[in-house]
Amino acid sequence: MRGVVFDGKQAQVVDDLEIRDPGPGEVLVDVAAAGLCHSDLSVIDGTIPFPVPVVLGHEGAGVVEAVGAGVKHVAPGDHVALSTLAACGACADCDRGRPTMCRRAIGMPGRPFSRGGSPLYQFASNSAFAERTVVKAVQAVRIPVSIPLTSAALIGCGVLTGVGAVLNRAKVDRGESVVVIGTGGIGLNVLQGARIAGAATIVAVDANPQKEAVARQFGATHFLTSAEGVRDVLPTGTDHAFECVGRVELIRQAVDLLDRHGQAILLGTPPPTAEASFLVSSLFLDKAILGCRYGASRPQRDIPLYAGLYERGALLLDELVTRTYPVEDFADAVSDAEGGRVARGVLTF
Repeated sequence: MRGVVFDGKQAQVVDDLEIRDPGPGEVLVDVAAAGLCHSDLSVIDGTIPFPVPVVLGHEGAGVVEAVGAGVKHVAPGDHVALSTLAACGACADCDRGRPTMCRRAIGMPGRPFSRGGSPLYQFASNSAFAERTVVKAVQAVRIPVSIPLTSAALIGCGVLTGVGAVLNRAKVDRGESVVVIGTGGIGLNVLQGARIAGAATIVAVDANPQKEAVARQFGATHFLTSAEGVRDVLPTGTDHAFECVGRVELIRQAVDLLDRHGQAILLGTPPPTAEASFLVSSLFLDKAILGCRYGASRPQRDIPLYAGLYERGALLLDELVTRTYPVEDFADAVSDAEGGRVARGVLTF
């Protein structure tokens, strides 16, 4: 079968992947579509260290082909969105409703794929850049068949991360102010999360002025090409500043933009050894810096919630998909993503 494999030097589309059958508590999914997220690019450029060879992709949707023993919540033929959380469901963090912190899942990649008899790693317990993938049952969340799979694919990372960061981690309240630094796929979902939460002032900051129209479509009340203008809109600072790029200088800007009792939420992914600086005194008025993994999401709860919001017209999904590419055009999708020409490119099989 076809898939995108990174061998440590280059990512290429291959057609000789094999995948094992699902075991107990697992689901085999026929992947229909997968979003190209910057996390995939970060594996290729080394920003996210990951063992190789690895089948890339982590934001996908498809149709259940088969289920292993004990799987009851999905069945063959169901449409599902895939999450990256192979949470165990039994540890203390899972029991507290924090599956993103499951210690039995993080940093333990499986190898359900093979090529020429040699095993390949699975990226983010998902590997959606393959015609089929095997995931833990908890990662497959049933969705209505009315949602196009090219749109549903984006729920599994961009929506869970961006909207989740607003609703679950920052807990933005009605009438509050929000600044979003970076309006790529994650930033756009932060914008619409802030809109859904009822934020009164939502300032999008992006150096590319061509992104203004889509930023406003997703919820921005103001658009700036530099954070220097934020104080003109919010003289005392903002309640919430989301850094969605992964650059340490922008993290500093997010901290400096906070009002009293404000919080900076970090969503971008700098290199693993990157260090950021800030004035300690700038935090004394009850300000906070929050890390955020995967939107502090609980996918079996959140994905159906977001699917319902989409069906009611409150959550934009179709509008996130700038362009679709057959998987063979992976290189073109990467070029467009790196060039900032797409909100989200989606690979199809």
